[in-house]
Amino acid sequence: MSLCYCQQHHLQVGQVTVDQIVNVSKDDQEAWLPITESRNGNTYSVTFHILCSGFGMQALLLPAAFATLGWAWGIICWSLAFVWQLYTIWLLTRLHESLPGIRFSRYLHLSMAAFGTKLGKLLALFPTMYLSGGTCVTLIITGGGTMELLFKTVCDGGSTCHAKSLNGAEWFLVFTCMAILMAQLPNLNSLAPVSLIGAITAILYPALIWVLSITKGRPAGGVSYSPSETVTMNSNMMGKISSILNALGIIALAFRGHNVILEIQGTLPSSTKDPSHKPMCKGVTISYIVIAIMCQLPLAISGFWAYGNKIPHNGLGLLTAFSQFHGHNTSKFMMGFIYLLVLVNCLCVFQIYAMPVFDNLEFRYTTKKKQRCPRWVRTGLRLFFGGMAFFIAVAFPFLGRLGPLIGGIALPLTLAYPCFMWLSMKKPRSKSVLWCVSLGLGCLGIVFSVLLVVAAVWTLSYNGLNANFFRP
Repeated sequence: MSLCYCQQHHLQVGQVTVDQIVNVSKDDQEAWLPITESRNGNTYSVTFHILCSGFGMQALLLPAAFATLGWAWGIICWSLAFVWQLYTIWLLTRLHESLPGIRFSRYLHLSMAAFGTKLGKLLALFPTMYLSGGTCVTLIITGGGTMELLFKTVCDGGSTCHAKSLNGAEWFLVFTCMAILMAQLPNLNSLAPVSLIGAITAILYPALIWVLSITKGRPAGGVSYSPSETVTMNSNMMGKISSILNALGIIALAFRGHNVILEIQGTLPSSTKDPSHKPMCKGVTISYIVIAIMCQLPLAISGFWAYGNKIPHNGLGLLTAFSQFHGHNTSKFMMGFIYLLVLVNCLCVFQIYAMPVFDNLEFRYTTKKKQRCPRWVRTGLRLFFGGMAFFIAVAFPFLGRLGPLIGGIALPLTLAYPCFMWLSMKKPRSKSVLWCVSLGLGCLGIVFSVLLVVAAVWTLSYNGLNANFFRP
């Protein structure tokens, strides 16, 4: 049961007083909300959810990070980031049931339990809201743009059909309508078939891109793998440091989904004999083996091999490079199929990241009305969120270019906060291995986040920002 849904009792967690969660019946508020309404999940369903939410468009920029860092440092930094974020996921899965009889099925509530109500909200509220609602807005921008590319590919730039393309805002609206129509499934556990489709597309489209990039060969004129060409574009020292930090940021932000890990684990049944962390750990292990071996690492290595320093450092990265250098000699069917896979993936991922927002909206309703949301209210709330996300996407179509800045602010949620929450709630023996690792990684994660924000601000001030408000 969540921290905010229960009778008020005091329980000491370190030096912080939090609300004790008491046993409740099926009629209580937790059973009314979409994240915890159904706890009939299994290893397969959580694997689908993690695969769907854990691999994103940011991974298409990994070859650009390698272009800055070079082969050796690129692989080393990616490997370290992979182990680091896998460790913090392990911490979160263990913290899900860190107190007897209590299940923290939402990241914000775990943060409040570990750090106290005020500090927990201060630290986690913005990152969790951005990583849920902000991701949905970014998916509308990406999905709408992909639909436009798919239309142009099918119509071959107008040479094979005379249909007029929609404008940017209209493509955003079409994508939003499709996403909200799919979002009428009642709860997170019921999204398992959608997440399966999202997981399949998340594996297929990067695989097609990197395999085709290798088979088509390097662009005419050859490529360079020297990191100096990218790093020395800026003549001053701050520019060089900023380029390296931005590359490290690309690698760190390629791993996502920590803000929904607890929510996904909340769909699993749990008992004293069979706690939920057992099937969850299996799902995490399977998912991240697939993400690492079948998606991210081959994408980064093959993309850098094929295009070297010609990889764009923004947008869709490897997909943009493939379209630019090999789009002319790739069949229209294949290009259209890749865009279709990207579109379907965006629609499926939208459902996972929108669910915490739906849960929060329904929590406010059920708190006030003391009853389950009727179907028409649930539908209305989801339409409301879709409208808000669409408006923000149209108003700020450049939101993706602010990704390094906002992502740097939210990065402690992935790399630092789980370590500090573990220290606060589990209290490992001082100076033990686990204590030292958690404290060291937590502090390093905060410092790294600050450096990424500074580098992102410097890059924006140096290169400028085309803030095309309401002009998608």
